[in-house]
Amino acid sequence: MESLKDRVRAKLLRQLAEDGALDQEQEDPRLISVVADLDALNSVPDGDPLVEELATRYLVF
Repeated sequence: MESLKDRVRAKLLRQLAEDGALDQEQEDPRLISVVADLDALNSVPDGDPLVEELATRYLVF
């Protein structure tokens, strides 16, 4: 069974894929935020409060 962290990671990666690659010349604040959230998610262990926060922010159940 997938952990909440795995589901949040999958949602963030889908979001990036759907929105397109980050264009270095056009800084899209939303994409930058998704990339930052993905980096933060990858730096914490399962069960960290940040995982719950991101799940809520990105509507991952």
